[in-house]
Amino acid sequence: MSHVADTGYKKKYKEDIKKKYKLIKDMNSHFGDNMILNRRYTNLTIVDRPRQAKEREHEIMAVGWRHAEIMTERASSAITLATLYKPDKDGQTPQVVVLLGAAGIGKTMTARKIMYDWAAGELYKEKFDYVFYINCREMNLLNEQGSVADMIFKSWLNTNAPVNHILVNPEKLLFIIDGFDELRFSFGQPKDNLCTDPWQKKPMEIILSSLFRRTVVPESYLMITTRPAALEKLGQFLECSRYAEILGFSEAEREKYFHKFFGNERQAREALQFVKANEILFTMCFIPFICWIICTVLKQQLEKGENLTQTSKTVTGVYMLYLSSLVKPLSNNMKQHLHGNLRGLCSLAADGIWKQKILFEEEEIKKFGLDQENSLPLFLNENIFQKETDCECLYSFIHLSFQEFFAALLYILEEDETTTDSGIPRKDVKTLLENYGNSNNYLMLTVRFLFGLLNEERMKDLQEKFGCKCSPQIKADLLKWVQANQQTDLTLPCVHEGIYQSHQLELFHCVYEMYEEDFAVNALDHFTELKLNQNKFTQMDQRALSFCVKHCRSLESLCINPRRGLDRQKFSFSSLLISCRFCDCHLTAAYCEDLSSLLGTKQTLVDLCLAGNSLGESGVKLLCEGLKHVNCKLQKLRREDQIDSHAHSLICESVSFRLKACKLSAACCGELSSALSTNQLLTDLDLSDNQLGALGMQLLCEGLKQPNCKLQRLVFCGLLGGCCGDLSTVLSTSQSLTELDLSYNFSLGDVGVQLLCEGLKHLNCKLQVLGLEWCRLSAVSCGFLSSALSTSQTLAELNLWGTKLGDSGVRLLCEGLRHPNCKLQKILVVGAKTYSLLRSLLHPVKPETKSYSDIVEILGSHFSPKPLVIAER
Repeated sequence: MSHVADTGYKKKYKEDIKKKYKLIKDMNSHFGDNMILNRRYTNLTIVDRPRQAKEREHEIMAVGWRHAEIMTERASSAITLATLYKPDKDGQTPQVVVLLGAAGIGKTMTARKIMYDWAAGELYKEKFDYVFYINCREMNLLNEQGSVADMIFKSWLNTNAPVNHILVNPEKLLFIIDGFDELRFSFGQPKDNLCTDPWQKKPMEIILSSLFRRTVVPESYLMITTRPAALEKLGQFLECSRYAEILGFSEAEREKYFHKFFGNERQAREALQFVKANEILFTMCFIPFICWIICTVLKQQLEKGENLTQTSKTVTGVYMLYLSSLVKPLSNNMKQHLHGNLRGLCSLAADGIWKQKILFEEEEIKKFGLDQENSLPLFLNENIFQKETDCECLYSFIHLSFQEFFAALLYILEEDETTTDSGIPRKDVKTLLENYGNSNNYLMLTVRFLFGLLNEERMKDLQEKFGCKCSPQIKADLLKWVQANQQTDLTLPCVHEGIYQSHQLELFHCVYEMYEEDFAVNALDHFTELKLNQNKFTQMDQRALSFCVKHCRSLESLCINPRRGLDRQKFSFSSLLISCRFCDCHLTAAYCEDLSSLLGTKQTLVDLCLAGNSLGESGVKLLCEGLKHVNCKLQKLRREDQIDSHAHSLICESVSFRLKACKLSAACCGELSSALSTNQLLTDLDLSDNQLGALGMQLLCEGLKQPNCKLQRLVFCGLLGGCCGDLSTVLSTSQSLTELDLSYNFSLGDVGVQLLCEGLKHLNCKLQVLGLEWCRLSAVSCGFLSSALSTSQTLAELNLWGTKLGDSGVRLLCEGLRHPNCKLQKILVVGAKTYSLLRSLLHPVKPETKSYSDIVEILGSHFSPKPLVIAER
């Protein structure tokens, strides 16, 4: 055959291959509804080194950032499809490549992609003249004899295929044999029975065996895809020169897949946002088949106009959707098979959970009846590990969370009389819950799934779709367990990233998984206080928290102080709420609309702390609208952070509104000033760690001077000395301001203290407590303070801790302290030397006094009506 003719045939073959493999068909698509391969296909992470058992265990258990870290480590040894037939480090070019991968990991899709890319001239262009695809599932159905030539003819749409010419250069041929694990042939034929002639007709079992054992067209190249369980069988008659394993999607590849699957940017973003909010679910998407299932389910919901966070709220709900979706594309026979193996899967899972085991041997698979055909691919992976010189096959669930899901399912299934002696682990929910508290966290997700599966709708689905009869009476045991554990302070390691979360939050996750209002109300009826400090909340944590807070009908105090900010969750609070604190939650102005509404509707709310949140001018404006509302009763019962749970019976001492470190600007002070002049209950305002400047102080003081302003305590920093003139005027006019904390105003200086002291000396000044901690004052300032002490009729407490007064400063202070008019009862100073000098000047040391190491001592009772307390930290 001429070169021109050969080129023409090759070109025609490639065009046919491109046409054949250009389209793919989704399992749930309608007839004739196909997808373009390149619009859906996303690169997979492929490695060329075998994993150790411990590595596989870590991967099975990891979620979130840890799983991403492991995938990144694996990717460091990643290879590409283009390099599969490149020389290895020893310079040897592999002739046979075995592409390993678990069920659903993308082996067939990869094989089809290779076919298309070769035909398009983008892969193996110079390496192979022809590439042929052999589907092992189809080979099982062929009863007649055939030959290697027939396989080539079958791949060729044109019956005039130049097979003779093609076989002249076998070293330029690649055979892709997809799905070796599905072949039902034994391959145990004697070598004499194998064929050497590509035209020789033999049973298909012999033809394939001849290809594998290299007796026919031995110069050709092979690529064989298989699940790991069949690797031992393959190795008995095939000498492989390269093994590569498909690990699945990396985090970036998952995101690309979502965008390709949806094709709609808005839908893709919404779906990704939903899946990423659930770290376990996003981790699952590293398996392409699961990723496809989840995308399919979410797309169906989005196209119905449904809200993803409403229709797929819980982890259990999403796993049930996944389980249900697997049934739809399967045949009736496969459905029956799935039902028949469900109990076995549950038993294996529970047995492994109790033994803290995630890799199972062949004997255990047989023990629970899972060694039948098609038992494994849906939920179990086969893993081949090197054990000394031999290969060992172990099994695992595709992820630990699936093992925990099926373990939980076992506990709600009613007993099956026919399987009582099949080795099912003891089913005792009370024992499970008792062990949960001491389980070092390995039962956490199992217990969550247990709650989730007892949701009425899910139990109904299990009955209708799988014929599973559930035991609803277990709900009563779970209700008692939650109620009995409400008051405990026990903390457990969190499943997300090793961060410790409170026991209360874990209980909330369990209640949230069930997602039933009546159960939640009854279970959480006695919660009066919830304090979650220094926790790293995931989005699922926040959803659980929001749901349960809504149903805590007796909640009086809520304090949340996470290490990482909250995403916007709609919190609904009980009518009894007294104290609400969202500290360092990274709240933005968007939250303030809800909080403003809260101020105007919750007449029991007496304490609101928003310290450490970037509220900004717009956020403060919204909050101030709530403060001005006639129903706003914002009050604080105590100045301490701990709120009395019996606060209803107490008389309100002050109103608390804390905006510490909220990145406020001077512009915010205009709104606050207006609120201060309107709200006659607000008594406590904390604006520390905000750079408000002179203009901010001026605007704020306009409100403080208004007759309606009832503020008793003000915390302020970022002051310059010159700003204190306005503040001094407030001191001389306000009839309510009794505490002023100006600590950490490093630039206050002598000028600022002088202006403040003018206000302190005014007859109308009612100030009782003045805080000047770490204000870097000099001895000159002590003179001004001394003069104010000898004049003020109300100042009872002065905080000078962190300020190096010096001997001269202490002596000046003592002049004011000795004055008969001085009403000071407590002064706080720093350092043993300052403490000693102040004490000796006020009250000479008695001979019997051994030391001055006491932190607090009452001295100089004859200098003032009440004894003076000198405190030194």
